[in-house]
Amino acid sequence: MAKRDYYEILGLSKNASEAEIKKAYRKLALKYHPDKNPDDKSAEEKFKEAAEAYEVLSNAEKRQRYDQFGHDGMRGGQGFGGGGMNMDDIFSQFGDIFGGAFGGGFGGGGGGGRRGGRVKGSNLRIKVKLNLEEIANGAVKKVKVFKLVQADGVEFSTCGTCGGAGQVRRVTNTILGQMQTASTCPACHGAGKSIKSKPKDADENGLRREEEVISIDIPAGVEEGMQLNMSGKGNAGPFGGVPGDLLVVIEEIEHEELKRNGKNLHYELYLNFADVALGCSTEIPLVNGKAKIKVDAGTQSGKIVRLRGKGLPAVQSYGHGDLLVNINVWTPQNLSSEEKALLEKLKSSENFKPQPTHRDKGFFQRVKEMFS
Repeated sequence: MAKRDYYEILGLSKNASEAEIKKAYRKLALKYHPDKNPDDKSAEEKFKEAAEAYEVLSNAEKRQRYDQFGHDGMRGGQGFGGGGMNMDDIFSQFGDIFGGAFGGGFGGGGGGGRRGGRVKGSNLRIKVKLNLEEIANGAVKKVKVFKLVQADGVEFSTCGTCGGAGQVRRVTNTILGQMQTASTCPACHGAGKSIKSKPKDADENGLRREEEVISIDIPAGVEEGMQLNMSGKGNAGPFGGVPGDLLVVIEEIEHEELKRNGKNLHYELYLNFADVALGCSTEIPLVNGKAKIKVDAGTQSGKIVRLRGKGLPAVQSYGHGDLLVNINVWTPQNLSSEEKALLEKLKSSENFKPQPTHRDKGFFQRVKEMFS
């Protein structure tokens, strides 16, 4: 079944403001909240669907990618991915949206609030360097990450400050009557638990640091600065909470001969005057291997030869870019007396005088066609 449009889910237009997006999500989330719809699978799916739409549209970067590429732009961790969402993830990330509508808690039936939340761990951020071949073909990289994990042997008990609710409530008297407010428990940070016992190597949250080798599957066509999100591969959450994410930032290693422009590649080909005057065949480098091109006799310097499909794949769509070969005529800088004599005889020839026609395109026209 095809995924529904995120704007359609929230009942908004594509030019909706941040405030309108938040308001629309809160309305749907309260309508389909599990506390109001116990044991209703349909309501639960709509609740998750609304959270997925909000997770993308409330983030400026993800919203821009979605507006440009649709659901394809959310691949590689750029969103929840639908269907695999966890209620704890939704509550831990968007709990502030609900305010006190459900007594400050979630789930548990009867509006009493779920006893204890699951605090999400912090994200980790690493950089991965890729050469042009790895970008063109995709790559699997194994990296060592030092992260916080749940220590073995940790035992928990109910938090004595909040009684396991994860929140503390305060009642104040005002001229309008009693006002109740709820805030995250300062002792357990919303987890509803405290540590009963722990091994010596664990910190106050029951965590310890260890090294993990993580395999990262990088899709073909990624670009400098692009960020991949590996859900659940970050630091463990305190008190048995939800793990954070591993954010993988792409760095490109510059190729010696090929220059990148999006999914297109550029190559500067230098030929001597005799080659372009008489015509020749020559080899040019590709990302994988080489290609032979024919240079017609009389080719002018600055001509661009386009090799279609010999560029890079697009990470968010199908097809490949092109390889654009810019032909340059190399002018010798040190001539022998014999070479000078030959050129003196040739330069007075009518055939050697510039005679451009409408077919000999200028610089700006060539640049325009290059990016068309």
